[in-house]
Order: sequence, then C-alpha cells, then structure tokens
Amino acid sequence: MIKNFLRGFGALTLAVVPLIASSPVQAAQVGDGARAAQVTTLSDAIVRVRLAGEDRSGYTRSSFRHWNSGDIATDGCSTRNEVLLAEAVRAPEVGPSCRLTGGAWFSYYDGQEVTDPGALDIDHMVPLAEAWDSGASAWTAARREAYANDQGAAASLVAVTARTNRQKSDQDPAAWMPPAPDAQCRYVGEWVATKLRWQLAVDAAELEALKVFAEGPCQDGVVSYTPAP
Repeated sequence: MIKNFLRGFGALTLAVVPLIASSPVQAAQVGDGARAAQVTTLSDAIVRVRLAGEDRSGYTRSSFRHWNSGDIATDGCSTRNEVLLAEAVRAPEVGPSCRLTGGAWFSYYDGQEVTDPGALDIDHMVPLAEAWDSGASAWTAARREAYANDQGAAASLVAVTARTNRQKSDQDPAAWMPPAPDAQCRYVGEWVATKLRWQLAVDAAELEALKVFAEGPCQDGVVSYTPAP
C-alpha cells in the first residue's frame, strides 16, 4: 500500500526540468544504435520498467565501489567532487587534492542553497541497496562500480543536503519523496529514467506509487534516458 505521504499529492506542481517537461510527447528514439536516447511519456516509461519482487540477500554497501577517480582520472578529483563541480550554481575554487571552496549549490530535494560542500551528500538517485534488490545483485563487481560512479546521466548522481539524503536512505518512492512539493515530479521522472537506464526492476508498491504521480500531478511528464553501456 502506498505510504501516507501520497495523500497530499494533489497540491503538487509539475517541475519543468530536463527529464520532465510540461508538454505531451510521442515515444521517440534520438540517435542511432542500442544506446540511443529514449524519449517517452512518464506513463509509458513506467510501463517499460520490469515488475519483480525485491531480494536484499547478500547486500553490503561495499559491493558497490565508490567514490573512484571519476571520469577524468588526471584531475585529482573523486567522482564525488566531479559531481560537485558539475552541479555548482557558483563555481568553487579547486585547491590541492581537489579541495573545493567558495562555491554554491542548489539542493532541489528541499529547495535549499548550500555554500559548504561538506554539508552536501551525493545521492544515488536509485540507492545502492535498492539497486541491489532490483537486479544489481546479479551484476559483476565492475558493473556495480560503474553504477555507483555513473556520471553518464545527470539524474544518476545528485548533490543534495545531507539531511534529505539521510532521510531518504534506501527508500523508494512508495516510502519517501523529496519534501519540496515542486521537486516531486522531477524526482519521479529521474527515478524512472535511472531504473530504465540500468534495466532495474520495480516492486508492486513502488510501481503503484509511480502510477499515482503519472496519473495525477505529473501526467504531462516526459522522460528521457540513455541505456547504460
């Protein structure tokens, strides 16, 4: 059963962001080959996600190696700091050992501006434990590392306040949503896009929660995703 937070969904508004737009769209493929970008409605995207039960047997956080040296091995920055550099709304100065100072970030989960990078967490849109439950338990260690450090899609890793990241923990949208109402449609779209990018499944309660948003406040949503290599 969907958790109590969904009772107030009627007040939500649709966020106009790269993965969720406010106009209808026909399902489309952009580019060539197996990794072409897929663009479709939120409702259709949800239908594309495989339904399966979850199993956390054998999960440990260390099964997903992170943070590694990031996409630019020679910059001296870990994945965490590369994400902070990419998402800064005011660019920080980069010091020795990739120490960041003087920047600013916007945590869209709660609508907060943050100037201390130490007050930010880099959230895995689909948490590591949830990914394990949803199919990653069968992956190789190398693929789990690629997932945990994925900068190939803007939705995969997001800089947010440590408070909201820890409130979220390993919960899916049936149990937790961002506290800022105008962030929730964006969040649903990015969650679905990440599940499709990595071919992860949803369980029954999670699917029901996603459908509530797709049929209600986010009904005009559009999702874009590129299958992971």
